[in-house]
Amino acid sequence: MRSLILAVALSVVGASAFAAEATCSLQAGDKKLAGAAKTSFMKKCEKDAAAACEAQAAEKKLSGAAKNSFTKKCVKDAVG
Repeated sequence: MRSLILAVALSVVGASAFAAEATCSLQAGDKKLAGAAKTSFMKKCEKDAAAACEAQAAEKKLSGAAKNSFTKKCVKDAVG
């Protein structure tokens, strides 16, 4: 239970890190991407977001369920 509360608290902090940046979906819309170009852009953007979120989790020294929860929420927020 304690690790779940910690994971939720850290997810909120992680979400604020991406608040200043536009989400992948918004960026694709701004660039007026469609079809294969949009799919390719979204895959790359999600991959980049996952790497950034993993780095943030490592910075915070998270592991196990807390790391998984943080990373999942962080990527979801970044992708939009």
